[in-house]
Amino acid sequence: MGKVLFVLTSNDRLGDSGEATGYHLFEAAAPWLALREAGFEVDFASPRGGKAPIDPGSMKEDNAINRRFLEEAKSGIEHTMKIDEVDASNYDAVYFPGGHGTMWDLPGNRDVQRVINEVYARRGVIAAICHGPAAFVDLRLPNGEAFVKDRRLSVFTDAEEMIVGKDKVVPFLLASKLREQGARHELADAFGESVSVDGRLVTGQNPASAERLGQRLVEALRQRQNKAA
Repeated sequence: MGKVLFVLTSNDRLGDSGEATGYHLFEAAAPWLALREAGFEVDFASPRGGKAPIDPGSMKEDNAINRRFLEEAKSGIEHTMKIDEVDASNYDAVYFPGGHGTMWDLPGNRDVQRVINEVYARRGVIAAICHGPAAFVDLRLPNGEAFVKDRRLSVFTDAEEMIVGKDKVVPFLLASKLREQGARHELADAFGESVSVDGRLVTGQNPASAERLGQRLVEALRQRQNKAA
């Protein structure tokens, strides 16, 4: 059917707080399952390569989707490719799960930006959830425009960041930053479900949005394939 690249954070610390973080397990697991059940292959990359850290606050192994992901995707998440070694031409989509770790090692990462621009230029799909859209911060298209300018997207909200008590820990408020760069922010109430589809950009607000984001990502990929047929 095609291949999708998941880019996970390599960062396991919340700034100078010493608190552990990483990628959000369910935000990776739910879209992974949707893609696998639809027949897509999934590869994993991260800025540093190797084993990607899971945010301990998201380690809910009593969840059947999480358990299946940890079992069946074990090799991929423990031996991620380094993002600077990724050949973007192999992928029909790139997806960025959230987790607070992304706030430190995705924004401004040149190789992350290269992969996004190369996949998008090949009519591929770009997807992200929660803090995953940190990958879009300061990202510019070849014409110099901000990637998010005038695009509808969902992202972890400023209100949610304040409720979880991380607004003074993260380097910036992600939703505010993306709005400053021209994004049209769509949102649900705090911790509610919101998924935005703007052409070949699919984004979600938080863990509650992960399953629907997976469904919308599959739909976007199938539409791409139908147009190419």
